[in-house]
Amino acid sequence: MTVPVREPSGGRALGIGLWIVAVFVMLGSAVFQRLTGPTHPLRGGFAVAGEEHRYRLTRSGWSFEDERVAVPLPNHDVTGTLYFKRHKTDDPMTALPLRVEDGELAGYLPQQPAAGKLEYTIVLESPAGRIRVPDRDENVVIRFKDHVPLWVLLPHVFFMFFAVLFGIRAGLSALFQPAPMERYAWVALLLMSIGGMVLGPIVQKLAFGAFWTGFPLGYDLTDNKTLLMWIVWVAACGLFLARRSTRPQRRLAVVLATVVMLAVYLIPHSMRGSELDYGELDRGVPAEEAVGQGG
Repeated sequence: MTVPVREPSGGRALGIGLWIVAVFVMLGSAVFQRLTGPTHPLRGGFAVAGEEHRYRLTRSGWSFEDERVAVPLPNHDVTGTLYFKRHKTDDPMTALPLRVEDGELAGYLPQQPAAGKLEYTIVLESPAGRIRVPDRDENVVIRFKDHVPLWVLLPHVFFMFFAVLFGIRAGLSALFQPAPMERYAWVALLLMSIGGMVLGPIVQKLAFGAFWTGFPLGYDLTDNKTLLMWIVWVAACGLFLARRSTRPQRRLAVVLATVVMLAVYLIPHSMRGSELDYGELDRGVPAEEAVGQGG
């Protein structure tokens, strides 16, 4: 481990500047990942009588209650129908007339077991004709989850956020300020081990009924992302313990670990995530045993 040394004022200023850069990169990455994920609400709009109406369609619901789906009510001459079915099945679409609620046309999707998915669309009938929401051929897909207690969810989010933050800071140190590089890399590995490899599977189990559906058990992208990020930091920190490794080699290893971590982290969260196999469920397999990964 590196022995702390007193830095000159110029070094402290550089360190503060690198922390500011690391925070901005982390926040930008977190927002991008959040907004591009498949469970983020689908937003769009439709026009009736020349007036634009914006909608927000949910893509994540709770397994213990029906999920409300609603679009704006342009006027009382407009009616709507909610069509839905179980995702990746040959089920026929179920039609559910929408009703007026609080200035909206609303319907309720039936609750599903954890990791279960429904696909749905809304069709509006107006004097000017039929409007499909969303206005594309694909249906909206919603995934249901169990409740995850805050006592485990918040620490998981906290440790993962700061693991990536310290990883970014370690990479910047490797490039511009090598002295504290090793310390930050070890902190990143420790936080990622706790947040990703310990708390991550617990959150997964509580939300979707399975501890791990990534490699080697499956191809869950979120699990595999976490595993890959953890492995590259194990490898980078392992070089710190190797007597024959040189300082340039260690710096390069940390930079590569940071680049890989960011590239993996920017993959939208929950892509190819846990998914209930309705075929297995229909054959009598318990819901918690019929959870695999999505395509």
